[in-house]
Amino acid sequence: MSQVVILGAGPAGAAVALGLRKLGHDVCIVSEWRRFAALEGVSQRVLEGLRAAGLEKALRCASEPSLRQVNWNGDSAARNHEFLLDRPTFDQGLRDDLHTAGVALIEARVLAVQRDAQRSFVALEGAPDLVADFIIEARGRQAPLRDGALPGKAWRGPETLSLLNRWQGQPGPAASAVESLADGWVWMARQADGRCYWQMTLDVASTLLPDKAGLIDYCRGRRQASEMAQRFFASDQEHDLQLHARSSTAILSRHSCGDGWIRVGDAAMAVDPLSGNGIFQSLSSALQAPAVINTVLNLPERTALAQQFHQQRVEQLFWRFARIGRDFYAQEQRWTEQPFWQARSTWPDARPLHPAPDFGALQVQWAPVLRDGLVDRAQVVTSPDQPLGIWHVQGIELAPLVSRLRHEPAQQVLADLAPEQALQVRRWLLSQGYRP
Repeated sequence: MSQVVILGAGPAGAAVALGLRKLGHDVCIVSEWRRFAALEGVSQRVLEGLRAAGLEKALRCASEPSLRQVNWNGDSAARNHEFLLDRPTFDQGLRDDLHTAGVALIEARVLAVQRDAQRSFVALEGAPDLVADFIIEARGRQAPLRDGALPGKAWRGPETLSLLNRWQGQPGPAASAVESLADGWVWMARQADGRCYWQMTLDVASTLLPDKAGLIDYCRGRRQASEMAQRFFASDQEHDLQLHARSSTAILSRHSCGDGWIRVGDAAMAVDPLSGNGIFQSLSSALQAPAVINTVLNLPERTALAQQFHQQRVEQLFWRFARIGRDFYAQEQRWTEQPFWQARSTWPDARPLHPAPDFGALQVQWAPVLRDGLVDRAQVVTSPDQPLGIWHVQGIELAPLVSRLRHEPAQQVLADLAPEQALQVRRWLLSQGYRP
């Protein structure tokens, strides 16, 4: 049995640990507690992702949904429901899920990671060093891009800084809000017990900030200048006001896996927090990782194929999420010449998020896929919108059908399918621009 060590017990690391346990692997997680009590707003699909990962105790930490107030491009509206996650409570839920699954957890800080031809060596502060056959880097944005085992370099978006204020106000209904400003945007939230959060996201290159000692007064002045913030927080007294500054720059590791190691979650790719689905993005890469690791450990002859699968999907997720953010930034038309908005409404490129469907552009190619907890190779159908390919719909492999549709009518090609399967495949074909 290989010794698998995961660095980081956030949602990505926990999801990988539970996935590996289901596949029969013994797993050890090394993590230190989050140093700042943060709050996150998440959507329904984040909760669905947590449920899919088996993180039931963490899932129960979400608040009741509340409408999020949005002031964007001069328009004010209540859009979408948002669930508030108190990170200390949520992190404890993750640890409880790990304990239930029988995952060993070491509370310690990682000092260094070194690797020789076969194994990794993890030096810990205040705990015995570990020797691992396989390392999973899941320490989020703060994970080192380069150390003795995990070589780095990364693509980066516009350099972005978020200033988070937290204080104790008066109890009241839980709520959240988003406001765009000339030089950035703000997320606000209030928990039922009166804890308040205000986070402003700014452009690093074009923003002149005071020194560290003056940041709290700077943030307070920005709140007082915002009518929306004044209404939202109802002029509460700010008791026990704290500030935390952190990078929010979009970042994609150019090497998300290698011999004996893999990156998952924000350690592999992290996008702008604007989407409000940071945990969802972390889970997106983490949910596929157990099958990738299982393949490398049990079928080493497929290592290159498994690494290709992981790297390609991490990159596709990153660019797709980046374009979602770009399109949302582009909706703000009041300050298009301001540096913050100018940089983000055109990054990463001008490619449409969803290219127009074109059945003639579909291609049948061999590609890595997930089959029975392992990475395998199969024929898939690729398109401009799905460059990595789609393997099957309703359990029906698409490649043979698309190949036949080049010279046979759809009625004949779909004749042997069950009615529900034929209906779902036909809907997929129409969505791809197929015209009988």
